[in-house]
Amino acid sequence: MEPSTGTTGTPTAFPHPRRAEDDGAAPCWSPWAVGTLVTTGLLLVGAVVFHTAMVFLSLAPANAVTTRHREVVNAYVQPEFGQDWKLFAPNPQQRNETVGVRLRTARAGGTPAVSGWVNVTAEDIETIRGNPAPSHVHQNMLRRAWDGYVNSHSPKERPQRGRLSELSSTYLKRVVLQRIGREWQGRPIVGLQVAGRFTAVPPPSWTRQQAPDTTTYRVLPWWPVTDQDYREL
Repeated sequence: MEPSTGTTGTPTAFPHPRRAEDDGAAPCWSPWAVGTLVTTGLLLVGAVVFHTAMVFLSLAPANAVTTRHREVVNAYVQPEFGQDWKLFAPNPQQRNETVGVRLRTARAGGTPAVSGWVNVTAEDIETIRGNPAPSHVHQNMLRRAWDGYVNSHSPKERPQRGRLSELSSTYLKRVVLQRIGREWQGRPIVGLQVAGRFTAVPPPSWTRQQAPDTTTYRVLPWWPVTDQDYREL
């Protein structure tokens, strides 16, 4: 059978079978798949908006909303998302803070031994020194743990914020133990004592202010250490 010819006498090409791909048709999504994608997208957007709003309220100046819902905001933001600055009113650190610890270790057939003071802050700094992208969480974990304890206890170490005071004590202890480990010089740790040392930041060299020469300390009570304190560390 000869191919048909057009009006000019040129043979006309035989047509190929039509395929759906040739029409540029997109694959069909089932209603269930579309609903799942839309729901997931809405949940993600809602989570981002909620998180942003809570962090914003924690940084915003005092207003009717933050005054009424301060406990809810703090419960969400602290300590994982806590910030140390405020919108419209920056409050940078005005002193150098150092957290140290000394340890009580068990000795076979004798009284527990007490170590010298260990500068935990200095060890944290050495860990991140030279790292081009250090962890923000690791840099601030110890300092935030100390601040959380101080802000929830009186100068005489009395709890002032109920359950939060207890949690702040446990959190500070666990952060220190995470740095130190279970043993010190080959002996198990059975107690620890945390202390803070504070020195005011010297003024710039171009000012006439005198550099402060005072250093203050805050020494916390001894805390016992058990296996429960190492859980999930």
